[in-house]
Amino acid sequence: MKQHILIVDDEPPIRELLAEFFQKRGYQVVTAATAEEATRLADETPQHLVILDIALADADGLELLRSLKQKHPALPVIMLTGMGFDDELLQEALQNGASGYVSKALSLEQLLMEVHRALKFVT
Repeated sequence: MKQHILIVDDEPPIRELLAEFFQKRGYQVVTAATAEEATRLADETPQHLVILDIALADADGLELLRSLKQKHPALPVIMLTGMGFDDELLQEALQNGASGYVSKALSLEQLLMEVHRALKFVT
């Protein structure tokens, strides 16, 4: 059975790049551009992991993280940021249940390693 990943980012090129990258590695991928769409997809289809942009156009990624973790407490969520490393954001994300915090500047292989690490704890 393929593991399901929900990618949430308001930038189409990022969503498409990540979707293609993870699909080529055997994952079932769905994408969302908005918090509303992400919430609907997470509620409709069981996901194994969410990759969530911290700065969405329509919502605060940390707010969406809190909402997703309330409804799906065991769901691993990796926060993705284009803002570089920010210790305060990292701490807030981890306190709200994020499994990881990755910069968009990192290589896709490093993101894949983070995904593998987070999924290793999912049954």
